[in-house]
Amino acid sequence: MKIRILTADDVRQALPMAEAIEVMRSAFGQLSANQADVPLRTRLQTDQGLMLLMPAFLKQSREVGFKLVSLWADNPAKGLPAVIALAAVLDPDTGLPRALINGEALTAIRTGAAGGLAADLLSRPDSRVVAVFGSGVQARAQLAAVREVRQVEEVRIFGLSPESVERFAAEVAGWPAAPKVVIAGSRKDAVVGADIVITATTSTRPVFDGRDLLPGTHITGVGSYAPHMQEVDEVTVQYSKIVVDSLKACLAEAGDLIIPLEKHIIGKLDIHGELGAIVNGKIPGRESRDEITFFKSVGVAVQDAAAGAAVLRAAEAQGLGKLVEL
Repeated sequence: MKIRILTADDVRQALPMAEAIEVMRSAFGQLSANQADVPLRTRLQTDQGLMLLMPAFLKQSREVGFKLVSLWADNPAKGLPAVIALAAVLDPDTGLPRALINGEALTAIRTGAAGGLAADLLSRPDSRVVAVFGSGVQARAQLAAVREVRQVEEVRIFGLSPESVERFAAEVAGWPAAPKVVIAGSRKDAVVGADIVITATTSTRPVFDGRDLLPGTHITGVGSYAPHMQEVDEVTVQYSKIVVDSLKACLAEAGDLIIPLEKHIIGKLDIHGELGAIVNGKIPGRESRDEITFFKSVGVAVQDAAAGAAVLRAAEAQGLGKLVEL
């Protein structure tokens, strides 16, 4: 049995962001059309860390795979990453594994692409100013994806690590057709006048004040992934059109929604629906210039299965990776 091993560089070469956005359009469309089998992620707590298993099968495109994520908080002290991920693509006809893929690179691209798709469907077409909270891998991926769907002229970055923020700002300033880059002096400075706000942090408390948002703003929240984590405040949630990647997953894992739901600030009926339902034309996206829209993503396994399959197809066509006999 031969299996293709694909590195982070292979993944980035095989799946450019513009293509990844279209892959996510298909994946979310199938999810919301009940054409995907996606159990909630399995969690295994060990004495040292947490392991997550995320399998999925997309019925229309016949893509099947899984991602294994390890979260070991003490790893950085050992010179190792705190989050490690491995994705696998299986043959839908035989169940044989066809590829093992660097999961960190795949996750960054597919999560960024989901935010790009949300911006395409929910932000104003003339959005030009983007505020980014966070300065890590996902902040970069989200911004790169938004630039694929909107003509971004200014980027404002806010983060708690000045060194990391400065590195991020310098990197963005060096991108092709780079926008104006501003390191925001405060959370308010970042948000006021922004057309799109991206939160990509691990904060357990809101990172900006929803009262500072202007009408017509779009927010994408991707950092919080557990019930106790809350990047986006209740004011924002209360006055936004709320769109989620997966209703089932977000009601189980998204503190941005769970916390205001438990406080009865919003009800489940206040959640407009899934991004895939907009893709499928079942519900509208943005309906007015002034409405505030909020896309909440916790990540769904259909993203990994679809993105992994797309990476494998491109890798086979381009001769990427290394074939190994198991």
